[in-house]
Amino acid sequence: MNDFISQPVKLPDKLPLVPLRDVVMFPGTSLPIVSGRSKSKSALDQAWATNRLVVFVTQKNSRLEDPKATDLYQVGTVCLLKRMIKNPEGEYTVSAEGLTRVFIKSYAQAEPYLEVEIEEIPELYEKTEEMEALVRNVKEQFKRFVELGGNPLLDPGSLSSWAANWPIITQNEDPNLLVNSITQAIDFKTIDKQQLLEMVSVIEKLQRISDLLAKEVKILEIQQNLSFKTNERVSKMTREAILREQMRSIEEELGEGEGQNGEIKEFETKIKNSGMPKEVRTKAVKELASLAKMSPYNPEASYKRNYLEWLTDLPWSIKDNAPIDMKRSAEILDEDHYGLNKVKERILEYLAVHKLSGKVRGSILCFVGPPGTGKTSIGKSIARALGRKFGKVSLGGIRDEAEIRGHRRTYVGSMPGRIVQGIKSAGTMNPVFMLDEIDKIGNDYRGDPSAALLEALDPEQNNAFSDHYLEVPFDLSNVMFITTANMLDTIPPALRDRLEIIRYAGYTQNEKFNIAKQFILPKLIPTHGLKVKNVKFTDESIMAVIQNYTREAGVRSLERELSSVIRKIARKVAEGSKLKTFEVTPEEVTKLLGPAKFLPQLKEIEDTVGASTGLAWTEVGGEIMFIEVTLMPGKGQLILTGQLGDVMKESGTAAMSYVRTHWEKLGLPEKFFQKIDVHVHVPEGAVPKDGPSAGVALTTAIISALTKISVKKDVAMTGEITLRGRVLEIGGLKEKVLAAHRAGVKTIIAPFNNEKDLEDIPDYVQKDLEFVFVKHIDEALKISLNGTPTPKSAPKSMRIPLTPPPAFA
Repeated sequence: MNDFISQPVKLPDKLPLVPLRDVVMFPGTSLPIVSGRSKSKSALDQAWATNRLVVFVTQKNSRLEDPKATDLYQVGTVCLLKRMIKNPEGEYTVSAEGLTRVFIKSYAQAEPYLEVEIEEIPELYEKTEEMEALVRNVKEQFKRFVELGGNPLLDPGSLSSWAANWPIITQNEDPNLLVNSITQAIDFKTIDKQQLLEMVSVIEKLQRISDLLAKEVKILEIQQNLSFKTNERVSKMTREAILREQMRSIEEELGEGEGQNGEIKEFETKIKNSGMPKEVRTKAVKELASLAKMSPYNPEASYKRNYLEWLTDLPWSIKDNAPIDMKRSAEILDEDHYGLNKVKERILEYLAVHKLSGKVRGSILCFVGPPGTGKTSIGKSIARALGRKFGKVSLGGIRDEAEIRGHRRTYVGSMPGRIVQGIKSAGTMNPVFMLDEIDKIGNDYRGDPSAALLEALDPEQNNAFSDHYLEVPFDLSNVMFITTANMLDTIPPALRDRLEIIRYAGYTQNEKFNIAKQFILPKLIPTHGLKVKNVKFTDESIMAVIQNYTREAGVRSLERELSSVIRKIARKVAEGSKLKTFEVTPEEVTKLLGPAKFLPQLKEIEDTVGASTGLAWTEVGGEIMFIEVTLMPGKGQLILTGQLGDVMKESGTAAMSYVRTHWEKLGLPEKFFQKIDVHVHVPEGAVPKDGPSAGVALTTAIISALTKISVKKDVAMTGEITLRGRVLEIGGLKEKVLAAHRAGVKTIIAPFNNEKDLEDIPDYVQKDLEFVFVKHIDEALKISLNGTPTPKSAPKSMRIPLTPPPAFA
């Protein structure tokens, strides 16, 4: 049985309008309103003088002083002015009762007050079971809101007391009036109230206000729960404090005063036996006296307790004084690491000085090299050789200075820095302490950790290192610091100046082979549950893994690939294989690991015009690099492709400039470059390439293409070239030579100043190669080309000397 109810209100077509800030008027409710703006007061005066009807509309932006039509919502409420009082300050205080909602059709005038044409929005609703259920739900939610201590904002003149006027809400059968009353009463957001005012469907209104009430009830429940927990915690702390004080009094009466007094005595004993310096002992005794005066349940007492525990637990007087046996130290380094002769030599020199002087006050060792070359693990070997404890801190990603210097005790959860923590863990004042990945320290608004390391690593001042937490000098002069890095560029200059750099070159294939055979396999096979005697790798299979499945300077990938092979063998054993001994051959490696991941780069098959072989250094070792040059009709452009960096492009430009300058000596036409374009390409275009060391190879390839003289296939070259043809020194010669040796090259052309680097190259490699060290490009051309360019005659003004400058003759 459904019926429709209508509540029509007769209104004039035009009424004055008063904008409201952060207030929404609803039909059936009353509110006191204070107005001070001139237009609003003029509108109120006009309404009071006529029919006392005015339209209240909410502003979209409450900060606007003189809102326009576009600044106001289009739905407002016509209200009857019941009282209006003019205050001495010039403001109007009115009591208004909402009558009905209206839609603003247009603005009839803007001065001296806003007047609008309106259209009433009828309040229609249909009584249904769904609506009845929603009404009951809203009433229950509102009741729950009040029970939880919700603070209604009703006009004292209408529903000032919920307890007294609750029947007005609960017995109201008009859902529109119910929604209006509750919305006006609760401090919802202005936008939410305006949405409810504009809604036409009663069902939607009830659903929306139900959602808003549910949110408010949830917030009040959480607030009540937090309040209960806080009161409970405070009551518990108070009860415990009273009980502790009673226990303390009872213990004093019985003469059994242990508790805190026992803790104080324990700290006194620790301070006495710790071997602290006098200055530190004075600080500890002062803190202990302060702790003794505190109540045991004082929050600050726990901070002082932690501080005293740190002070007394540090190994102030404990040192490892094992004698250094140089022969045994050398044996330990050889046992743990293969190769690295220069590194081991420098370490043994360091140990020798330490043995003779008893204390080393010199540079801090910094091992720099590619990943996987044994930088970190050799620190443990040094500690074993010295008979000391080993400590390690990884600095990668540290951005907070407090990680090094410690946090000040004023902060909750503060503790010493990582260096002091490491000394405590080592249990001695003279451990071997490794600062790993020192090149990966960052910095931000919390400070610069690398600046904090300056004091710790400076032998002249680290005998009184200042940790913010300890607040006393801490002696680091007996600590042997070792640092590691992959590159030097990111280490600040001031910090790098305190380090003695020891470079780690990448391992040769021969070194990797011996490392795998002597170190990796004997370690991996037992860890996979197999016996060394039952798994045999042939020498060829180990080399196959090195050459075809890894490309790195270190041996980490090699270890992973060998682990993969051993895991597959372990699976066969676990599945009940009848074979007792497994022999791994190159064919078996291919079967277990799949097709080769890397194919070895080989030299050119034949002598070629316009193609030379350069040498490159990468983070994973050396590589040979083919340079191709082709000529085409054009206007003298030099085209460089192959994803070359700026420095390598400049080398190509310098090479072309040298060729154009020396056209006569090279037997080229005077204006050869005006009718051709020279395209230089370095294959493997997806791989970025950069650096100046390809200058000689670029020049040779360009000259070969222009003179039609082929380049020898078994010659590889490296060196930076200048505009005068000088060949300058380059780096990474060892890695480049090893790459050339792997590729089958027979002759290496390198800068004259790099001859000193031959001592780094293994003897077995030197025996297979011929080295030619040159000062000028002319010398390189004589070796690399299958012929000599024939010079052309030229006018005297254009002639260029055919011999190198005197400095290079």
